[in-house]
Amino acid sequence: MAQHRTVPALFPPPGYAHTAVVEPGERLAFLAGAVPLDADGKLVGPGDFAAQARQVLANLETALDSVGSSLPLVVASTVYVVADAPGPLSEVWDVVNASGLAAGPHTSTLLGVACLGYTGQLVEITVTAVVPGAAAVEG
Repeated sequence: MAQHRTVPALFPPPGYAHTAVVEPGERLAFLAGAVPLDADGKLVGPGDFAAQARQVLANLETALDSVGSSLPLVVASTVYVVADAPGPLSEVWDVVNASGLAAGPHTSTLLGVACLGYTGQLVEITVTAVVPGAAAVEG
């Protein structure tokens, strides 16, 4: 299982770890960016950072489940938010921190970006997660 650490010589991070070490022999899943689209491809929560973050996390849970993993097994994430000020970043981070991703705590980077791939998209999250056991993954 992954070992998460906060480095004592560094400033304590708000809700994430400085490092995550995965032991040899563990399987890892690298997920594409989860986006705030529903199963029909419709944008969820237009103009609403928190609603989009919740949909992104729900989509991540579905993708992780499909490979035999889950949010608490995420070792690294990158959170992209269409924003040029801290307010929307904090709003999205609050949703992330209230999710299963906070169970790690995993390593994470939170970024403000100019735009994302879908019209109206405000949030995207990519993750790497441990896949416990030797379950076969179908593609």
